[in-house]
Amino acid sequence: MADPLVPRPPTAPCTVTLFSDQQFVDYNAKPISYTPPSGCAGPWQKVVLSIDYNIVGTRQYDRTAEIWLGGAIIYFGTTQEPSIAPPAATSWHIERDLTDYSALFGASQVGHADLGNFVGVDSGVTYDGVITGTATLNFYPMVGGVREGSPAPRPDSVLSLNATATAGTGTLNKPGDQYVANFAALPTNIERAFLDVYAQGQSSDEFWFFNLPDDIAGVFGDNTGTALRETLVTIDGQPAGIAPIFPWVFTGGADPILWRPTPGVQTLAFEAYRVDLTPFVGVLSNGKPHALALSVYNSTSYFNVAGNLLLYLDHGGTQVTGAVTANNLVALPPVTVTENVNVSADGSSGSGTVLVTSNRSYAISGTANTSHGTVTTQVAANIAFSSNQTLLQTSTTFKQGTLQNTQIDLTTTRNDGDNTLVVHEQRSYPLTFKQEQVPTAAGDGSFTLFTYADQEFAQSLTAPTQWGIPATAWRDNHVLSTVTRNYDASHALTSAPASSTQLYAYSNPYGACYSRQIFSQNRMLTGWQDGTGCVAGVNILPWRDLFAQAASKTFGSTVQLLP
Repeated sequence: MADPLVPRPPTAPCTVTLFSDQQFVDYNAKPISYTPPSGCAGPWQKVVLSIDYNIVGTRQYDRTAEIWLGGAIIYFGTTQEPSIAPPAATSWHIERDLTDYSALFGASQVGHADLGNFVGVDSGVTYDGVITGTATLNFYPMVGGVREGSPAPRPDSVLSLNATATAGTGTLNKPGDQYVANFAALPTNIERAFLDVYAQGQSSDEFWFFNLPDDIAGVFGDNTGTALRETLVTIDGQPAGIAPIFPWVFTGGADPILWRPTPGVQTLAFEAYRVDLTPFVGVLSNGKPHALALSVYNSTSYFNVAGNLLLYLDHGGTQVTGAVTANNLVALPPVTVTENVNVSADGSSGSGTVLVTSNRSYAISGTANTSHGTVTTQVAANIAFSSNQTLLQTSTTFKQGTLQNTQIDLTTTRNDGDNTLVVHEQRSYPLTFKQEQVPTAAGDGSFTLFTYADQEFAQSLTAPTQWGIPATAWRDNHVLSTVTRNYDASHALTSAPASSTQLYAYSNPYGACYSRQIFSQNRMLTGWQDGTGCVAGVNILPWRDLFAQAASKTFGSTVQLLP
């Protein structure tokens, strides 16, 4: 993959192993017993999760993998399918910056690794892919007792949405289903609150971006509910935020050859969407029980959801008061569905287009009376979704393609009576995905199956830095893959030429610049190019992201792009 590794401080880390050479051959969770690193107490300069998985075998599905600690989810992703003959292993490496979760690692915790896998024979098919993994937490201590540079603020508390440390993801099977977290007593001095949200489509929702309106889904062999999905966050039943869902595609998605050797964007390690709940801190700090809930619009069976609640506390006081002063977010998105589809009388064939659009804007404001005065926070969002599907189904030909995008424009404004600080984030999730099965001109039953996937995650963030001066950082992760399967008259596969490219780029105005593009042909890496657009064509990615540090210090909470 072209994704960068987490830049690490030039000091030796204290390492804690969560599991080592753990085999995953069943659906039982593997217990984890965590103890903080001896003689290496926090605060730490950086905390990095490092995971190595491999799979040995000839056949296995992609699997969902999770790591939980103290009830909080610290890794969520999916696995590679085997692509090399045994005894060689298909292997992959994952890293994540978990410094924001430092509060979780200060005490001993129990946890578990979930990676449900079946090894055996099912319906006459042998699934022999054995997955093995090792995971460590790497703690980089302060140098000489002082972190290099003034420290950026980090959450004081990391709370799971799960009721117990042994629970896993919640499952939402239908519209209206909710995953509810009940908190009997939260801290009474919460100054800022954020929720890291995951929502992963499975089964009928694995390819939710191909789902169609209920009246025509069966004609084209698709699932129902249209192609719009988004996660709603509520607090005590009141809409509190939206987490748009990225269209992850797993390594068995559509055609496994598409993702060899390069998987899709974030396929192996999902990124949570962070929802700012700070307008609600006056309510959350009132000492009463509170319920946070997640639901997915039009879930059709099913979505896995998870989340972690991150709290920043008022260190100068024991009680924060306040109220939500404005909130025009509604639970259901406005949706327009335009069908232009012709279906045969017997329902066996059809063609046409389906356009689904949703545009919503909302603003939520709240006050927090803290030890250092009254602070007002407003979170304002514009979310635009569009899905344009093209369809063709006949006795010999099938074509389905989607041109989809989710665009997010989010502005957070904080005013403490003396200063107004604004963070502006923009995201885009463009996806072009199509499959076409077409007979050849020979007319003998031979055909081609063409699959095309163009997937991108684009993000920019403008935030106040030193002296309140705004600065902008951006990143882009873009994967384009194609494969053409050629079948003869007996429907035997004769060839499957494939190609893929991935470009990952990051830049900030403090000198960090990273660009890597990799190329593959017929499932083999054929080349790469580093440093495009960087000074002297060289990647520079310091372990300390000066943009993130300056913006986080100025804004008072984590402002960071790289995962």
